[in-house]
Amino acid sequence: MRPTSALASDMPGPKVYNLWWGDRGVQPQKGIVQYGLSPLRQRAAHNLFRNYLFNGYRRLAVQVPYWIVPFAIGYGTYTWAKSYDTWQNSKAAHVAGHGAH
Repeated sequence: MRPTSALASDMPGPKVYNLWWGDRGVQPQKGIVQYGLSPLRQRAAHNLFRNYLFNGYRRLAVQVPYWIVPFAIGYGTYTWAKSYDTWQNSKAAHVAGHGAH
């Protein structure tokens, strides 16, 4: 069996604009802009609670129609079933002949 020939390197040839990572012999690329901000100026949690009071209320208020209608239907069904069950197990229902016993 014949061994394969070894490759010289995986580095790209001279026709590539940016030759390799960390290669200092290449001119800097054009059109790349970096901005920085001091960690002391970032203030990640600035006005966190005050903004939640207004923005959070607005976001929750938009969702109210989507959860209040199913909740009202479910609660109405629950109260109706509870009262109907109470009546079914009462003496009045048994006298009326609606009891399951």
